[in-house]
Amino acid sequence: MLKKDKTLQKEAMNMLKLTSRTFYIPITLLKPILKHTVGSAYLCMRAIDEIEDHEELPNDTKARLLLETSALLEEETFDTPRYKELLQPYESLLPEVTLRLGDWLDVCPDDIVGKVKDSTREMATGMAKWTLNDWDIRTKDDLDDYTYYVAGLVGVMLSDIWEWHDGTKTDRDLAIGYGRGLQAVNILRNQDEDFAERGVRFIPEGWGRDDVFAYAETNLQLADEYMKDIKTRNIMLFCKIPLALAKKTLQAMRNGREKMTRQEVEKTVDEIMEK
Repeated sequence: MLKKDKTLQKEAMNMLKLTSRTFYIPITLLKPILKHTVGSAYLCMRAIDEIEDHEELPNDTKARLLLETSALLEEETFDTPRYKELLQPYESLLPEVTLRLGDWLDVCPDDIVGKVKDSTREMATGMAKWTLNDWDIRTKDDLDDYTYYVAGLVGVMLSDIWEWHDGTKTDRDLAIGYGRGLQAVNILRNQDEDFAERGVRFIPEGWGRDDVFAYAETNLQLADEYMKDIKTRNIMLFCKIPLALAKKTLQAMRNGREKMTRQEVEKTVDEIMEK
């Protein structure tokens, strides 16, 4: 491995620590090749997520950036100079994780980066669609579609990585359910903030909070089923931690709290590690 690559790997892990509360710890538990692959994949998706979530950019600008990024990801070789040119007018507004998408792709092993690009490209296209639609979610089908693009695809991409790494085969629909379950917990946690800051409600018409809880719980049950196909210990640990945190966050909100305490998070991780 070239020294430059090792430096970039360290920078990627530092960026991961700055951008992910849910995935940083489980990613660090993976073996080196998986750690850098999953870390790269997460940062690629986080890069485009920051465009979709941006509070200052107009929706039509977000959609254009996402669609043009999607087109660049479709090319056999990602054109980093063209990507930088695309973002240059918004460079002062966008975070580093977004500006350095080309670096995160460079960290990813050559024989799996195509899959990472495919999932990230599809996510960017779906995010653009929902951005232009002003996240107008009216039905459960709408919610399923939105959560597929922003979270279910994370599950699909991870399943591709597990199979590439050691032949671990998992069910695609269950992988999507895993992602949806985590996203539904986020929707519940951020419901007031999303409406206050962005004027968006990611909840179908006629649904109350209990319906969103049920949606989350149903998908987290699919995540439990997803886990049954995983036998590799460090992959299992990786998957168990976000799932356990999501379930306990759901319970905390059921009890009227916004989230788990730091001590509860640490205790949950320790318990999983001990098992």
